[in-house]
Amino acid sequence: MTKTAADLGLLDGIVLGPSMAPDTRVEAIAVDSRTAAPGTLFAAVKGVNADGIRFAKSAIEGGAIGVLTSLDSALRAREELGEWPVPFFIDPEPRRRLAHLAAAFFDAQPEVMVGVTGTNGKTSVASFVGQIWRALGRRGASFGTSGVEGYEGAVAHTTPEPIALHALLSELANAGVTHCAMEASSHGLAQHRVDGVRFKATAFTNLSRDHLDYHPDAADYAAAKLRLFSEVAPADCAAVINADDETARIAGSIAHARGRRVIEFGSGANADGVRLVAQDADLSGQSLRIEWRGQSRLVRLSLVGRFQGANALAAAGLVIASGEDAPSVFEALESLRSVRGRMELVARRANGAGVFVDYSHTPESLAVALAALRPHTPGRLHVVFGAGGDRDPGKRSMMGAAAAQGADRAVVTDDNPRTEDPAAIRRAVLSGAPDAEEVGDRAEAILNGVDALAPGDCLLIAGKGHETGQEVMGVNHPFDDAEQARAAVLALDGETGEIFGV
Repeated sequence: MTKTAADLGLLDGIVLGPSMAPDTRVEAIAVDSRTAAPGTLFAAVKGVNADGIRFAKSAIEGGAIGVLTSLDSALRAREELGEWPVPFFIDPEPRRRLAHLAAAFFDAQPEVMVGVTGTNGKTSVASFVGQIWRALGRRGASFGTSGVEGYEGAVAHTTPEPIALHALLSELANAGVTHCAMEASSHGLAQHRVDGVRFKATAFTNLSRDHLDYHPDAADYAAAKLRLFSEVAPADCAAVINADDETARIAGSIAHARGRRVIEFGSGANADGVRLVAQDADLSGQSLRIEWRGQSRLVRLSLVGRFQGANALAAAGLVIASGEDAPSVFEALESLRSVRGRMELVARRANGAGVFVDYSHTPESLAVALAALRPHTPGRLHVVFGAGGDRDPGKRSMMGAAAAQGADRAVVTDDNPRTEDPAAIRRAVLSGAPDAEEVGDRAEAILNGVDALAPGDCLLIAGKGHETGQEVMGVNHPFDDAEQARAAVLALDGETGEIFGV
């Protein structure tokens, strides 16, 4: 795959150093100088830990025919190089320019693209959208934290870097995928990773404390999320908004101001939205009474947790916004299945007690997850959880408090300690839950939690969800919460226990 400099619009704007002919062939785009080969355009962008301009010389020596960067970075490069040996394409926002260049280079996306942002629910909403499309006979896919559904592939981040993202979108489109849903993380939005995606609809689920290890404060975090509506989404892109969340309503106001169609969902949705009238939980799922344009409908979901009802309605709004018939969409909701590691029922003890795995790793999401399980738990609600190392330490005691308030029994264990002392992290969590039990080894803690279950009880194993490793001092050790839970049930109950999702 190649494009000319003219195809990519490279010559539009400031170019320092030697000129480039419009018909010059660009063979690849790279942000890693080690992959730069003859014909490569090297994007020297600033990262969290390093400035790409430091590697411009290496990229040029590898064959790069041009460098995309900012003006100050280009001037620093000249100090090292003496002169600019190749054209330096200057942009005040090189990450944004990179995203649009990647979109032009790969030049193919599924016809219908939708994106979802928010603190919680992104993975489930994106998955549910793909499931609904496939139920309606569309070639639908979705991707994000847990990988790609509806197509064989994998991504390393919730929102991949622009080059990987547009390569994937091109691959999906060329494979016949016509509809695609993706997550848009705050990191991805702040770093302009999704710029250049031609969205038909975007959704905002909710906002709570998260990623303050990356964002300087909550306002910066919220602003990054809102970029999806204020800057990234095209003018004709519909907005699907949680009417029950304050920041989501701001996203709706932004969309209204830009003249875009807005579909609300939730108990506070207006007459043009998907309004939740009633929600009743039982042991195996929930029933929703919803209204759409004056018409009432009962929807049965095989999903546990009130928030999953909201996620299902967000997905319905996105699919409707993308052009599908609303009654058919609501009918398809009844076929939805939970996403791996998102309030996933992984096992049931012989006495009927359920064991769930969920990715909730913030105080708010843990509180929501426990509150969601409570209506499905006639007995005692247990939780096994921890907090990650090298991440926002302020939330640790808050997570302990959320567990203490939401569960009848809490066991504090290790999550991903990363480079921190696991015992110190547990002490911080326990400061918010002084009556909780402490079991450092996560496998032992899960066995402890499963063993304590009586008839009518439920256990939530929170924090790691779909992850298959545990990060300790730079080493990623194999570890899967769901596998550990299933092993515990089999060890305690043998074949009389039930195992799900294998």
